[in-house]
Amino acid sequence: MRFASLGSGSEGNALLVCVGETCVLLDCGFSLKESVTRMAHLGVMPDQLSGILVTHEHGDHIGGVARLARSFDLPVWLTHGTLRSQPKAFSGIPMIHEIDPHGVFSVGDIEIFPFPVPHDAVEPVQFVFGDGKSRLGVLTDVGSSTPHIEAMLSGCDALVLESNHDVRMLMNGDYPYSLKQRVGGRFGHLSNQESADILTRLDTRRLQHLVAAHLSSRNNTPELAVEALSSALGCEKSWVEVATQETGFEWREIA
Repeated sequence: MRFASLGSGSEGNALLVCVGETCVLLDCGFSLKESVTRMAHLGVMPDQLSGILVTHEHGDHIGGVARLARSFDLPVWLTHGTLRSQPKAFSGIPMIHEIDPHGVFSVGDIEIFPFPVPHDAVEPVQFVFGDGKSRLGVLTDVGSSTPHIEAMLSGCDALVLESNHDVRMLMNGDYPYSLKQRVGGRFGHLSNQESADILTRLDTRRLQHLVAAHLSSRNNTPELAVEALSSALGCEKSWVEVATQETGFEWREIA
Protein backbone atom coordinates (compact mmCIF):
# COMPACT_ATOMS: atom_id res chain seq x y z
CA MET A 1 0.00 0.00 0.00
CA ARG A 2 1.19 3.51 -0.80
CA PHE A 3 -0.33 6.92 -0.19
CA ALA A 4 0.32 10.56 -1.06
CA SER A 5 -1.41 13.91 -0.69
CA LEU A 6 -2.34 16.45 -3.34
CA GLY A 7 -2.66 19.09 -0.63
CA SER A 8 -4.00 19.48 2.89
CA GLY A 9 -5.53 22.50 4.57
CA SER A 10 -8.49 24.87 4.52
CA GLU A 11 -7.99 25.68 0.82
CA GLY A 12 -8.31 22.11 -0.42
CA ASN A 13 -7.74 18.48 0.53
CA ALA A 14 -7.16 15.26 -1.40
CA LEU A 15 -5.33 12.02 -0.56
CA LEU A 16 -4.40 9.18 -2.90
CA VAL A 17 -4.35 5.59 -1.61
CA CYS A 18 -3.17 2.82 -3.93
CA VAL A 19 -2.89 -0.96 -3.69
CA GLY A 20 -1.78 -2.78 -6.83
CA GLU A 21 -3.88 -1.48 -9.72
CA THR A 22 -6.50 0.02 -7.39
CA CYS A 23 -6.17 3.72 -6.62
CA VAL A 24 -8.78 5.80 -4.79
CA LEU A 25 -8.93 9.51 -4.06
CA LEU A 26 -10.06 10.54 -0.59
CA ASP A 27 -11.87 13.88 -0.97
CA CYS A 28 -11.19 16.44 -3.67
CA GLY A 29 -11.27 20.09 -2.69
CA PHE A 30 -9.41 21.43 -5.73
CA SER A 31 -10.60 22.57 -9.14
CA LEU A 32 -10.58 20.04 -11.97
CA LYS A 33 -7.50 21.57 -13.57
CA GLU A 34 -5.64 21.80 -10.27
CA SER A 35 -6.58 18.23 -9.32
CA VAL A 36 -5.31 16.85 -12.62
CA THR A 37 -2.09 18.86 -12.33
CA ARG A 38 -1.43 17.73 -8.78
CA MET A 39 -2.16 14.10 -9.58
CA ALA A 40 0.18 14.28 -12.57
CA HIS A 41 2.94 15.48 -10.25
CA LEU A 42 2.45 12.22 -8.35
CA GLY A 43 2.41 10.16 -11.54
CA VAL A 44 -1.32 9.39 -11.53
CA MET A 45 -3.78 10.13 -14.32
CA PRO A 46 -7.46 10.61 -13.43
CA ASP A 47 -8.53 7.65 -15.60
CA GLN A 48 -6.40 5.43 -13.38
CA LEU A 49 -8.62 6.15 -10.40
CA SER A 50 -11.07 3.51 -9.19
CA GLY A 51 -13.24 6.18 -7.58
CA ILE A 52 -13.54 8.95 -5.01
CA LEU A 53 -14.39 8.68 -1.32
CA VAL A 54 -15.89 11.66 0.52
CA THR A 55 -15.51 12.32 4.24
CA HIS A 56 -18.02 15.20 4.57
CA GLU A 57 -19.62 18.07 2.70
CA HIS A 58 -17.36 21.06 3.46
CA GLY A 59 -16.09 22.83 0.36
CA ASP A 60 -12.40 22.20 0.96
CA HIS A 61 -13.21 18.48 0.68
CA ILE A 62 -15.87 18.31 -2.05
CA GLY A 63 -15.20 21.37 -4.22
CA GLY A 64 -13.81 19.30 -7.10
CA VAL A 65 -15.54 15.94 -6.55
CA ALA A 66 -18.44 16.27 -8.99
CA ARG A 67 -16.46 17.74 -11.89
CA LEU A 68 -13.72 15.12 -11.55
CA ALA A 69 -16.24 12.29 -11.29
CA ARG A 70 -18.28 13.53 -14.26
CA SER A 71 -15.22 14.21 -16.42
CA PHE A 72 -13.70 10.77 -15.93
CA ASP A 73 -16.79 8.64 -15.21
CA LEU A 74 -15.75 7.87 -11.64
CA PRO A 75 -17.96 6.39 -8.91
CA VAL A 76 -18.25 8.23 -5.59
CA TRP A 77 -18.76 6.78 -2.10
CA LEU A 78 -20.25 8.93 0.68
CA THR A 79 -22.73 8.77 3.54
CA HIS A 80 -26.44 9.44 3.10
CA GLY A 81 -26.13 12.53 5.31
CA THR A 82 -23.32 13.98 3.23
CA LEU A 83 -25.28 13.45 0.03
CA ARG A 84 -28.48 14.86 1.53
CA SER A 85 -26.68 17.95 2.82
CA GLN A 86 -25.41 19.02 -0.63
CA PRO A 87 -27.51 17.34 -3.35
CA LYS A 88 -26.69 19.99 -5.97
CA ALA A 89 -22.96 19.66 -5.33
CA PHE A 90 -23.13 15.97 -6.25
CA SER A 91 -25.55 16.25 -9.17
CA GLY A 92 -24.61 14.54 -12.41
CA ILE A 93 -22.17 12.09 -10.88
CA PRO A 94 -22.48 8.87 -12.91
CA MET A 95 -22.55 6.49 -9.95
CA ILE A 96 -23.05 7.27 -6.26
CA HIS A 97 -22.75 4.66 -3.52
CA GLU A 98 -24.20 5.55 -0.12
CA ILE A 99 -22.16 3.96 2.64
CA ASP A 100 -22.93 2.92 6.21
CA PRO A 101 -20.65 4.88 8.60
CA HIS A 102 -19.90 1.56 10.32
CA GLY A 103 -20.00 -0.70 7.25
CA VAL A 104 -16.85 -2.18 5.75
CA PHE A 105 -16.68 -2.28 1.94
CA SER A 106 -14.10 -2.87 -0.77
CA VAL A 107 -12.97 -0.98 -3.85
CA GLY A 108 -10.83 -3.30 -5.95
CA ASP A 109 -7.88 -4.44 -3.84
CA ILE A 110 -8.55 -1.95 -1.03
CA GLU A 111 -10.67 -2.81 2.00
CA ILE A 112 -12.21 0.33 3.48
CA PHE A 113 -13.35 0.81 7.06
CA PRO A 114 -15.36 4.01 7.63
CA PHE A 115 -16.00 5.36 11.11
CA PRO A 116 -18.09 8.33 12.34
CA VAL A 117 -16.40 11.38 13.84
CA PRO A 118 -17.52 14.49 15.79
CA HIS A 119 -17.41 17.39 13.32
CA ASP A 120 -19.76 20.19 12.33
CA ALA A 121 -21.13 18.34 9.32
CA VAL A 122 -24.25 16.22 8.77
CA GLU A 123 -22.85 12.67 8.76
CA PRO A 124 -19.03 12.92 8.62
CA VAL A 125 -16.75 9.91 8.52
CA GLN A 126 -13.06 9.16 8.34
CA PHE A 127 -11.44 5.99 7.06
CA VAL A 128 -8.98 3.18 7.64
CA PHE A 129 -7.63 1.52 4.48
CA GLY A 130 -6.39 -2.06 4.41
CA ASP A 131 -4.81 -4.46 1.93
CA GLY A 132 -4.99 -7.62 4.03
CA LYS A 133 -1.56 -7.01 5.51
CA SER A 134 -1.21 -3.30 6.29
CA ARG A 135 -3.53 -0.55 7.52
CA LEU A 136 -3.52 3.20 6.89
CA GLY A 137 -5.58 5.34 9.25
CA VAL A 138 -6.78 8.83 8.33
CA LEU A 139 -8.21 11.27 10.86
CA THR A 140 -8.81 14.90 9.98
CA ASP A 141 -11.72 17.31 10.42
CA VAL A 142 -12.65 16.10 13.87
CA GLY A 143 -13.11 18.17 17.00
CA SER A 144 -12.59 15.52 19.66
CA SER A 145 -11.70 11.89 20.00
CA THR A 146 -13.89 8.94 20.96
CA PRO A 147 -13.09 5.41 22.12
CA HIS A 148 -14.31 4.11 18.75
CA ILE A 149 -11.98 6.43 16.82
CA GLU A 150 -9.04 5.26 18.88
CA ALA A 151 -10.01 1.60 18.48
CA MET A 152 -10.09 2.10 14.70
CA LEU A 153 -6.69 3.81 14.56
CA SER A 154 -4.91 1.58 17.05
CA GLY A 155 -2.42 -0.82 15.48
CA CYS A 156 -2.20 0.98 12.14
CA ASP A 157 0.98 0.86 10.06
CA ALA A 158 0.58 4.48 8.95
CA LEU A 159 -1.40 7.47 10.19
CA VAL A 160 -2.43 10.77 8.61
CA LEU A 161 -3.46 12.74 11.67
CA GLU A 162 -4.95 16.22 11.92
CA SER A 163 -2.87 18.79 13.79
CA ASN A 164 -4.93 21.82 12.92
CA HIS A 165 -3.99 24.47 15.41
CA ASP A 166 -1.94 25.56 18.37
CA VAL A 167 -4.38 26.60 21.08
CA ARG A 168 -2.43 29.73 22.08
CA MET A 169 -2.11 30.90 18.49
CA LEU A 170 -5.82 30.31 17.89
CA MET A 171 -7.01 32.08 21.02
CA ASN A 172 -4.56 35.00 20.61
CA GLY A 173 -5.16 35.34 16.88
CA ASP A 174 -7.49 37.56 14.90
CA TYR A 175 -10.32 35.09 14.31
CA PRO A 176 -13.70 36.30 15.60
CA TYR A 177 -14.57 34.78 18.97
CA SER A 178 -17.33 32.64 17.47
CA LEU A 179 -14.91 31.12 14.95
CA LYS A 180 -12.35 30.45 17.65
CA GLN A 181 -15.02 28.59 19.59
CA ARG A 182 -16.04 26.59 16.52
CA VAL A 183 -12.51 25.60 15.52
CA GLY A 184 -11.50 24.76 19.06
CA GLY A 185 -14.78 23.11 20.03
CA ARG A 186 -15.55 19.42 20.18
CA PHE A 187 -17.08 19.50 16.69
CA GLY A 188 -14.28 21.57 15.17
CA HIS A 189 -10.66 20.59 14.60
CA LEU A 190 -7.95 18.89 16.63
CA SER A 191 -5.23 20.97 18.23
CA ASN A 192 -1.62 19.81 18.23
CA GLN A 193 -1.93 18.71 21.85
CA GLU A 194 -5.20 16.88 21.29
CA SER A 195 -3.63 14.96 18.41
CA ALA A 196 -0.60 14.18 20.56
CA ASP A 197 -2.86 12.94 23.34
CA ILE A 198 -4.64 10.62 20.91
CA LEU A 199 -1.29 9.19 19.83
CA THR A 200 -0.40 8.31 23.41
CA ARG A 201 -3.57 6.22 23.68
CA LEU A 202 -2.99 4.22 20.49
CA ASP A 203 -1.05 1.03 19.94
CA THR A 204 1.71 2.43 17.71
CA ARG A 205 4.05 -0.57 17.74
CA ARG A 206 3.47 -1.19 14.02
CA LEU A 207 3.63 2.46 13.00
CA GLN A 208 5.93 3.14 10.04
CA HIS A 209 4.64 6.54 8.91
CA LEU A 210 3.13 9.53 10.72
CA VAL A 211 1.91 12.59 8.81
CA ALA A 212 0.58 15.76 10.43
CA ALA A 213 -2.27 17.07 8.27
CA HIS A 214 -4.80 19.90 7.84
CA LEU A 215 -2.56 22.48 9.54
CA SER A 216 -4.02 25.96 9.83
CA SER A 217 -1.93 28.55 7.98
CA ARG A 218 -2.88 31.21 10.55
CA ASN A 219 -3.07 29.30 13.82
CA ASN A 220 -0.25 26.79 13.61
CA THR A 221 3.25 26.13 12.34
CA PRO A 222 4.80 22.89 11.08
CA GLU A 223 7.39 23.13 13.84
CA LEU A 224 4.76 23.22 16.60
CA ALA A 225 2.83 20.30 15.11
CA VAL A 226 5.96 18.18 14.71
CA GLU A 227 7.12 19.01 18.23
CA ALA A 228 3.83 17.85 19.74
CA LEU A 229 3.51 14.64 17.75
CA SER A 230 7.16 13.59 17.99
CA SER A 231 7.13 14.17 21.75
CA ALA A 232 4.03 12.01 22.14
CA LEU A 233 5.50 9.25 20.01
CA GLY A 234 9.02 9.52 21.45
CA CYS A 235 10.59 9.74 18.00
CA GLU A 236 12.95 12.07 16.16
CA LYS A 237 11.27 15.19 14.79
CA SER A 238 12.53 14.32 11.32
CA TRP A 239 10.42 11.16 11.39
CA VAL A 240 7.13 13.12 11.38
CA GLU A 241 6.05 14.37 7.95
CA VAL A 242 3.88 17.45 7.44
CA ALA A 243 1.25 17.61 4.68
CA THR A 244 1.33 21.09 3.17
CA GLN A 245 -1.42 23.05 1.45
CA GLU A 246 0.77 23.73 -1.57
CA THR A 247 2.15 20.27 -2.36
CA GLY A 248 0.70 17.80 0.17
CA PHE A 249 3.35 15.11 0.53
CA GLU A 250 5.07 12.65 -1.78
CA TRP A 251 4.42 8.93 -1.93
CA ARG A 252 4.95 6.91 1.20
CA GLU A 253 4.94 3.13 1.03
CA ILE A 254 4.02 0.74 3.81
CA ALA A 255 6.49 -2.13 3.90
